[in-house]
Amino acid sequence: MSELKRTLPKWILLVSGLFALLELLVSVSLFVAPEAVMESVDYTAKGVDELFHMWATRQLALGVILAFATWKKSVPMLSLSYLFLLIVFLGDLYLGITKQELPMIASSLVMTGVAGGLLYALKKYN
Repeated sequence: MSELKRTLPKWILLVSGLFALLELLVSVSLFVAPEAVMESVDYTAKGVDELFHMWATRQLALGVILAFATWKKSVPMLSLSYLFLLIVFLGDLYLGITKQELPMIASSLVMTGVAGGLLYALKKYN
């Protein structure tokens, strides 16, 4: 029984690796071409570039942490990462509702469900 608790299923590691890759790709795209991520932002306004760099750095940090946690198969690190993602996606859901953007609402609902489901699945391996 304790050996079962120590071994994470491959699907959790695969999904975690995909999340890490997604976060790293979002980070790179924010550094290289932020206008491709959000079209409705005035990029000439003062301080906007700092916000995108802060956002890109956050995504980079999360991608590295998720990749490291996946590589080490660390349940506590993966749990914290998915808790962070859950909070971020709930924030995206709130933003989508306030801006009345249906695609943002739908995608954040799906991602909230995935992050919450992975948190629930990881509870078995603590």
